[in-house]
Amino acid sequence: MLVRYVKALALLSSGLLAGAFMYGATNVAPTFRAVPLDVRLTFHTALMRMNGPVMQTLMGLTFVTAVALAVLSRGRTRLIAAGAGVLALVSFVVTRFGNVPINTRIKVWAVEGAPADHAEILARWDAFNYVRTAAGILAFGLLIWIALRRPSTQD
Repeated sequence: MLVRYVKALALLSSGLLAGAFMYGATNVAPTFRAVPLDVRLTFHTALMRMNGPVMQTLMGLTFVTAVALAVLSRGRTRLIAAGAGVLALVSFVVTRFGNVPINTRIKVWAVEGAPADHAEILARWDAFNYVRTAAGILAFGLLIWIALRRPSTQD
């Protein structure tokens, strides 16, 4: 019974995470590139202030529930759940050490102006964003796979 609840929470958290990342990658990031730089910097700063707690919570919850599912499972299900946990961790690490340092710089740019190499730095932010988005979507996909597959005698 506990496994069902953990699986449900893992699906919910990873689905919300993947959806938020996907929306950001397909709608917000292209909009950032379509508006003047000062608008992007102001909006980016405000958005990251709101996104920080929400996204970190979703990444953490996805990681914890996927790992809990791996611990509570056996066989192939354990490996798939562990893989989803690793992918959730990847999304967190990329965010923390890739996007967040650039976000910190963007806050300064919003006040003082962007440096000459801002386009390259923003392109790096986009690359990190696509990596974490892919990791989040793949984690969700693995957890869907677990939910849909028939348990074998080894699971």
